[in-house]
Amino acid sequence: MAIVDVTVIPIGTESPSVSSYVADLHRILKGYEEEGKIRFQLTPMNTIIEGDLPVLFQVIQDIHESPFQQGIQRVATNIRIDDRRDKQTTMEGKLSSVQRQLEK
Repeated sequence: MAIVDVTVIPIGTESPSVSSYVADLHRILKGYEEEGKIRFQLTPMNTIIEGDLPVLFQVIQDIHESPFQQGIQRVATNIRIDDRRDKQTTMEGKLSSVQRQLEK
């Protein structure tokens, strides 16, 4: 299972606020989550998604396309992928590992 950090940036919006675009992306993510394909977490600066890598690539394409469907003509999407294959990792597992180190 991989974990991705994604930021979708619609360029040329009528307002500096992009919260409505973020909400639309999260509706898409919620659909994937309800199907049991991913788990995700909204943060103030990005969205973290975990799932099988082929599914994550499809999810990223879907959320990248969303602003275009709303009339935006340019979108920049930043993606970081953590694909660890020696053991299963989760968002919570990564945080727990750091917290254990802090307790030493």
